[in-house]
Parts: sequence; C-alpha cells; structure tokens
Amino acid sequence: MTRRRSRRWIEDHRGDPFVRKAREQGYRSRAAYKLQEISLRERLLRSGQLVLDLGAAPGGWSQVAASRVAPRGRVVAVDLLPMDPIPGVLIVQGDFRDAGTRSRLREALDGGRADLILSDMAPNLEGVRSADAAMSLSIATSVFEAAAEWLAPGGALLVKVFEGPEVSTLRRSMTQAFVSVRVRKPEASRARSSEIYLMAKGFGL
Repeated sequence: MTRRRSRRWIEDHRGDPFVRKAREQGYRSRAAYKLQEISLRERLLRSGQLVLDLGAAPGGWSQVAASRVAPRGRVVAVDLLPMDPIPGVLIVQGDFRDAGTRSRLREALDGGRADLILSDMAPNLEGVRSADAAMSLSIATSVFEAAAEWLAPGGALLVKVFEGPEVSTLRRSMTQAFVSVRVRKPEASRARSSEIYLMAKGFGL
C-alpha cells in the first residue's frame, strides 16, 4: 500500500461509524457488519450449522458465525496469522491450501463437511487496481476450489473478490457447481472499495 493510500485508509478508519460500532459491541473488525447484513438478507447462518471460515483473522466473521450457529453448531476458523480464542470457534493456524493444514482441517471437521464456507480474505494491496484485483481473484478461486473438498451437498459459499474483468469467469465456474450465484455489496463496504461478495447456494445440486 502506498503512503498516500495508507494515509487515506487511516483517515477513513478513524471516521468510520462501523469501526466505532465494532469497538462498542466487542467485534474484532468492522467486517462483522458485512456478514451480519448478508446473512440477514440471505438467511445464511442458522443454529446447528458447521461453518468453515477461511482467512478468518482477526476473527470478526467467526464471532458473528459462532453466535448464530450456537448452541448446537460450531465454527472452524483458519488463518496464517495467530488468533485469540473465540467461544464456539476451533482455530487452525496455517494455509488452507497446504497439505498439512488440510490434514488438520479434516480432524477439526471430524471427517465431515461444512454447511457453509466463508471467506473475507484480501491480498496485501499494492495500490494498483488491476494487480490487486488479480491477486484477489486468485484467492477467491482457491476458496471456490476448496469447496469441492470441504463443502457438503446443498451447502453455501460466501467469498470476497475485488471487481475486475476476470470475475465473470469465476462466477461462471461457480454457477456450474451451485444452483445460484449472486453478487452482494453490503452497506458496511466502503463506497470507494472495489470489493464485492459472491453468494453461492445449493452446492452440487
């Protein structure tokens, strides 16, 4: 991220009402409100679900998911970075694309498959829109490919991606694996941000 972009991000962050709200309500990130809005609109999170949160740090989405699937459900959160414990969340540190991490994930899921896979991952931004979009697309594609291994039939996937010319290619691939794929842009997404969310339902049906 360039110095100019960094200063702008800090200014936006300080004046962001969702940042203040997250602090007041005990969420680890403002991103919690993105998931809350999409979940309400899509009826996404329900009691008893098994949820896999890929790229979970610092844990805002895992907090929301754990509160919604309790008391019978649970959340498995994966990230390269260490995370402080969250009630109702089993944390696996590592890259979900690595064989060793996948082995630990199988153990964490007790050999089962998730009802819902979430991913709010973003690349380390370079400040070049096309490059950032390409890196974001690569991450989102890896998440989509992970669904073949970790998502139960009929399950759902919510993944972030930056708008770019190749997003339509990923979306077409997802429509072959899911019954429906929609684009969502929650209110908590900053207006100047190019992030969007692909909401896919009905895996393998």
